[in-house]
Amino acid sequence: MSPINNLANSAGAAAPATASGSTAFKVDSPSVRYTDSSIESDYVYDSTVVSRDAASGKYSAKPTQVHYKFRTKTNVGRVGLMMVGWGGNNGSTVTASILANKKGISWETRKGTQEPNYFGSLMMASTVKLGVDEQLKDVYVPFNEVVPMAHPNDIVIGGWDINSKNIGDAMRRAQVLPVDLQRRVYDELAELKPLPSVYCPDFIAANQEERADNLIGGTKQEQLDHLRKDIRDFKQANGLDRVIVMWTANTERYADVAAGLNDTADNLLQSIANGHSEVSPSTLFAVASILEGAPFINGSPQNTLVPGVIALAEREHTFVGGDDFKSGQTKIKSVLAEFLVNAGIKPLAITSYNHLGNNDGCNLSAPAQFRSKEISKSSVVDDMVGANHLLYKKGEHPDHTIVIKYVPSVGDSKRAMDEYVSEIFMGGLNTISLYNTCEDSLLASPLIIDLFMMTELMTRVTYRQGDDAEWLPFHSVLSILSYMLKAPVVAPNTPVVNALAKQRMAMENILRAFVGLPPNNEMMLEHKAFH
Repeated sequence: MSPINNLANSAGAAAPATASGSTAFKVDSPSVRYTDSSIESDYVYDSTVVSRDAASGKYSAKPTQVHYKFRTKTNVGRVGLMMVGWGGNNGSTVTASILANKKGISWETRKGTQEPNYFGSLMMASTVKLGVDEQLKDVYVPFNEVVPMAHPNDIVIGGWDINSKNIGDAMRRAQVLPVDLQRRVYDELAELKPLPSVYCPDFIAANQEERADNLIGGTKQEQLDHLRKDIRDFKQANGLDRVIVMWTANTERYADVAAGLNDTADNLLQSIANGHSEVSPSTLFAVASILEGAPFINGSPQNTLVPGVIALAEREHTFVGGDDFKSGQTKIKSVLAEFLVNAGIKPLAITSYNHLGNNDGCNLSAPAQFRSKEISKSSVVDDMVGANHLLYKKGEHPDHTIVIKYVPSVGDSKRAMDEYVSEIFMGGLNTISLYNTCEDSLLASPLIIDLFMMTELMTRVTYRQGDDAEWLPFHSVLSILSYMLKAPVVAPNTPVVNALAKQRMAMENILRAFVGLPPNNEMMLEHKAFH
């Protein structure tokens, strides 16, 4: 398993615009301190606590402040990504694309020469507002240069797959990337071989059996021990400071959640030792990662992060995140539903249909696996509906229907059709119909990069409240990743936010807090309160 970033840059290839750890600015403030190894900020978090008088029903709003200190280690070090399902469409596409970007490999298309890029990556291809200059003009900087972050060109890539094809052949099988690009990267990708993986036919569709020729045998405990050794060996062989594990393999059916099975960390570990049939392969990978101190991200919709996994992550002070890459139809839904509800328009019915022909679609053609996807897609509007009691009475919710069909001939080019029927002024109805062609893996692959970059950053951030308090990591469940995920997993007793603008705003402003800057807002008083 040759790591991708040991491959030398080709002659004449352009160096990346920034390297790991680069930032676009330095904060001039007594509340921010730069050292050789970290950035420390004193930050006042402003919020509003609301109470309600029982007699009058009136609200009382009280502004409050909480003082935090943040410390961000600036040395990114050498970091690795291990993907479960490395030989799938997403894994092979992101590997080939990082190689093309790293080595400056261009390719020919009908329209001419195409240069590699990271379009679709929030971190690599979007900007954030830093502030205004002396002329009150907005100043924007790359998202990945607010704080020191890993550059994808520097990632060491490896992983597992139930199929033994090398990554070059897996890329060809996926039929995602242009043929000329495939030709230019094939030889080096053919050197990359996935490690054997865990296969449990009860959890994925029966149509995946013919792919399963690269397997870890033994009991569940032996498989767990094998995965832990794989992570240790990968880290040691490549001289890595940190490894992040990401599930980008097939959607599994939902696992049972029950007391004594997977409700606590100890019960889950005992269930693995007992070989319990309801411990899924993805949960085995999550447990192996946590026990090795490697953050684990679930990019599929199944309930990998059962309560016992979250409890184990909390106990081991290791990060987990999930669920399900948010790439096309659901991302648009989280924007449009938020717009409608915030505009005082009442969605009555949201009907979503899509068909696709890649292996993900093949696996989802099985009812149990489709049900996992249906659950992850169906909750995307819940928080927006719950935020407007003027439109929706308690317990009221729009009808929400989701259909997915497997059509092999369309390949990775997924078709998504949505209809939004909403009540408007004086009982009128408004209908919005959308048709969206989603290049599935080309939309998902940048999310893998973003999830890796943000998760890696959080491994270097600690906080405390008070000068004498202990420096602590953030909570083990990384809800900051919600922007990239369909069904965000959050810490117990924490609200789920699906509205895309809120998710991005939270991520942007948390990064600003790490360098002692106030949250961005669009008040623009400098352009309004003047004469």
